[in-house]
Amino acid sequence: MSVHRIKKGDTVICNTGKDAGRTGEVKSVNVAKGYAVVEGLNMKKKTVRKSQEMPEGSIIDVPAPIHLSNLMPYDPESKKGVRISRAREGGKSVRVAKGSGHRFE
Repeated sequence: MSVHRIKKGDTVICNTGKDAGRTGEVKSVNVAKGYAVVEGLNMKKKTVRKSQEMPEGSIIDVPAPIHLSNLMPYDPESKKGVRISRAREGGKSVRVAKGSGHRFE
């Protein structure tokens, strides 16, 4: 598993499952377990108890973790998921899309 393929703040596309073809922004990445939480993907229902903020209580949608192997970085130029390579520019490592050459900063 590549550690530097997907980072927090990236826009990714889901390859498989019920959310296949949908995109979202990465909110957090757990590299040790190989999971990421993506806003708008893999939504689950969560019940919220009564509190002062929510006197009625409610059922809300929250994003659940999704495995990194089911995600690909999304290239807005080619409008699809792309593979990533690393390139050195000015002593700094930059992620580059293999097909289009789009740079992920």
